[in-house]
Parts: sequence; C-alpha cells; structure tokens
Amino acid sequence: MVNQIVRIIKRRRGETDYFYLQNSYREDGKVITKEKYIGKTIPTNIEEIKEEFGLEVKKSLYEKLENIKRNFQSEWETYPETVKEKEKLEIAIAFTYNTNAIEGSKITLEETRDIIKNSISPPKSLKDVKETENHSKVFLDMLSTKVKISDNLILKWHKNIFNETKHDIAGTFRTYLVRVGNYIAPNWQNVTPLITQLTHFVNNSNLNPVELAARAHYRFEKIHPFGDGNGRVGRLVMNNILWRNEYPMLIIEYKKRNQYYKALQKDEERFVNYFIRKYVSTHKRYLHK
Repeated sequence: MVNQIVRIIKRRRGETDYFYLQNSYREDGKVITKEKYIGKTIPTNIEEIKEEFGLEVKKSLYEKLENIKRNFQSEWETYPETVKEKEKLEIAIAFTYNTNAIEGSKITLEETRDIIKNSISPPKSLKDVKETENHSKVFLDMLSTKVKISDNLILKWHKNIFNETKHDIAGTFRTYLVRVGNYIAPNWQNVTPLITQLTHFVNNSNLNPVELAARAHYRFEKIHPFGDGNGRVGRLVMNNILWRNEYPMLIIEYKKRNQYYKALQKDEERFVNYFIRKYVSTHKRYLHK
C-alpha cells in the first residue's frame, strides 16, 4: 500500500540552491523514498509537477489493484451461474449484516441469514427486520443491474430501504441542518447540486475504480444528503462502483468499525489511503494467482 508524503526539499551547493521533490511512502511494511529534481527555483506549475510525480509512485499500486481485478474475474468466470447466484447471496448476507450493524441494528449474522434466505423473522425490532429485508433486495438488484450512479438511483435506494421504517424521510434529500459529532454537513440547499456534482464525478472520472470508490464514498458521507441512512447508501455507492467495474467488493466489517470511523474523520487523502490499504489486505489472495 502506498501512503504518500510529497514534499519540496532544498539542497545548497556552494552559492546555488537546488530543489527536489521527495516522495516517502510505506509499501509492504517498508519506507521507500524517491526524489525528482525540479530546478534551481520552484516552478510556477509545482502543483501539476507534484501530481505527476505522485502518479508515478501510484503506478505500482494501480498494478496491484489491476491484478486483484484480473485474478478475481478469472476465478469468477469459472463459476457456473448457480454458484455465482449462491455467492452473491452470501455476499448480500455478509454486507447487509455488517452495514446495518454499523448503524445500530441488533440483528445478528445468523439472524440476517435466516431473514434473507429463509424468510424467518427473529424476535427482534420489526424496524431492524424490515431494513434487513429491504437492504438485501436493493443490494441484490444492484448486483444484477449494474446501473450507473445517478441522483435518482441514490434516492430510489434510500426509498426502497427505508420506506417501511422511516417513511417521512425515505427517498428524499434532507431539508434541514445535520451534525455528525463535531462535523456540520453542508447547508441543505446545497445537497442536490452537490450530489449531482458527485454523480458526474463518478461517471466521468479516469481514476482507478478502487480509488474512485473511496473518494465517492468519502464525499457522499461529507455531503450527508439524508436525515438518516447515509452510511448504508454511501456503502452501496462504493460497492456499485467496484462491481460495475468488475472489481471484487469491499465489506466494512462491524467489528472493525472504529478504524472506519476514524478514517472518515480525517481528510480525503488519508481516507483514500485507509480504504486502499484495507482493500488490498482484504483481497490479497488475488494478488499472486
């Protein structure tokens, strides 16, 4: 995993200053440092040069992500359709359990399995049961259709998950201020244009899909477009991006939610680093097939 710190350094030789870009990053547990000479003065287009230098380092990381995709698809294509459907159901169970548990649901993993596979309702909150049922349906439909992210799709997902439990806010963007801990989300009047801007970014970006999924999820959570249910819809957004681009999906585990929360509280670049590091670790079996 690459966790980049790009800095400008100056070295003096005699009476002359020489400037370099230095990029230190951690990969496979080791700190690696690379440098690039940029001249006797700092160029006016330094930000562009820094970005290009950063991309050179990212190249090896992108190759890892491409290996994960290629080897995952190679394995997936060997499965008969019935096995693929079974695998999708197991992913739906695991994803639905974890994403709901992060948001406070008391439904266990085995109870989630009974609800989704056997239509057996446990003696738990009817709200939690309904949201488990509805989330799994939305998720499985997402896997089948692979529809591009849009404002309407985001609203549809929210409505389908919460229409039976939060009918007063289901399928509508918030019209009031929200606060998440110390973070104050954007003014509600800016929510629709911000979501439109986000979906345009997702559908027109040339970023690697794993990085794109991380950035989209982070930006979605910062917009916080709904009165409730932002985490669940945001995690659907990120997995939609991965699945549509033929990458294996990522489940944020309930038991590791504190790492996830801490990463979301940081800036975007640090969240992206957390996300890609977790992604590579989760799917490392696909790296060297």
